[in-house]
Amino acid sequence: MVPIDELKPLGRETRRHPKNQIVRIAAIIGECGFVAPVVVDHKRRVVAGRAVIEAAKQLGLGEVPVVTVRDLPYAKLRALRLALNRLTEDASWDAEALRAEFAELLTIDPQIDLQLTGFSTGELDVAMSVSEDLEDKVPPPEAGASVTRLGDLWILGDNRLLCADARQAESYGRLMEGAQARMIFADPPYNVPIAGHASGLGKTKHANFAMAAGEMSDAEFEAFLTELCMRVCEHAIDGSLHYVCMDWRGVSQLLNATRPIYDEQLNLCVWNKPRPGMGSFYRSKHELVFVFKKGRAPHLNNVQLGRNGRNRCNVWDYQNSWAHSPKSKLALHPTVKPVALIVDAIRDCTNEHDIVLDPCGGAGTTLIAAERTRRRARLIEIDPIYVDVTIRRWQHLTGKLAVHAESGEPFGQTRAAKLERAND
Repeated sequence: MVPIDELKPLGRETRRHPKNQIVRIAAIIGECGFVAPVVVDHKRRVVAGRAVIEAAKQLGLGEVPVVTVRDLPYAKLRALRLALNRLTEDASWDAEALRAEFAELLTIDPQIDLQLTGFSTGELDVAMSVSEDLEDKVPPPEAGASVTRLGDLWILGDNRLLCADARQAESYGRLMEGAQARMIFADPPYNVPIAGHASGLGKTKHANFAMAAGEMSDAEFEAFLTELCMRVCEHAIDGSLHYVCMDWRGVSQLLNATRPIYDEQLNLCVWNKPRPGMGSFYRSKHELVFVFKKGRAPHLNNVQLGRNGRNRCNVWDYQNSWAHSPKSKLALHPTVKPVALIVDAIRDCTNEHDIVLDPCGGAGTTLIAAERTRRRARLIEIDPIYVDVTIRRWQHLTGKLAVHAESGEPFGQTRAAKLERAND
């Protein structure tokens, strides 16, 4: 080990090291120690490793390991210094092999922080989404009474799902346990009846939502949205982004509700569907996704104008989630969003293991999207039937069992016990 103060430059600094690179190198040193020594000459002039030195300084370290190159003339030392930086630029990544390597790392250690590989969150999301089919294969609905009861809290791996009213403060205390979300994705009911708006003349029929299904006045609906957005803000970090879905009928109520709550409206995104939905005069072919920001801290931006390989705009073209399976997802929920839509939104503004909070969980698409992207979902859904649907979707996707937070009983055993009691 050599004191950093004794190291000297060799020629000009021809490479610029951005701050985020130094931060990532520091993280690797902190986790793994020094595995690549600084290269110096016999006068302790730095041939290679300037970024490592800067990272060590950031960590408050006073020494770094070195390997000494001897018996090279001064001109060749400077040429070697340039070559060690330049030659790595000629290599390229094998996308499929890289994706397989990441997948194998996660198999070995599901909790590993993949940013230890030196890849940023945005780069990881791109690398791991090659040829990815995001839509989950949905099991058929099961008949009978729901397993879940109002107040039940379920643990689904790293995710948590609560059957409760999202307007009540105590719901979030149980769900979040003091943690805060980096992102909100909320798809509240639009205060329209299901019949004639989300359910037509086909065989699949749905009952109205538990609330905001057309029974509220404009003022009541605005109050409903205000309460919902205020609650999620209480459990989100400064700089978090809040995505709130709405159709054209509820725009004024949503904007009135959110104006005093959020510090900024960042954008208005449009889900452009391949086909129009229900209606007569100007059938609606889109839904709106408002993007709000809480606080003044910078929000996380993984898109960076396409720098990481993902080019995003505010018009989102996605198939309806039931486009190729009309008897699956549409049978689960009348307004289910495509998994890919939420996956992309999650990737835009969160890191791995960040919390994504959804106060209107529905059929659990946000939870499925979080599972796909190694984020942690926190969902509230007031309807026990849809809580069951979410659990079954997650179990079918992962092969794991959801567990009741209080009793410790797996979901399948809970259901079997209830059916057995019902048959006695």
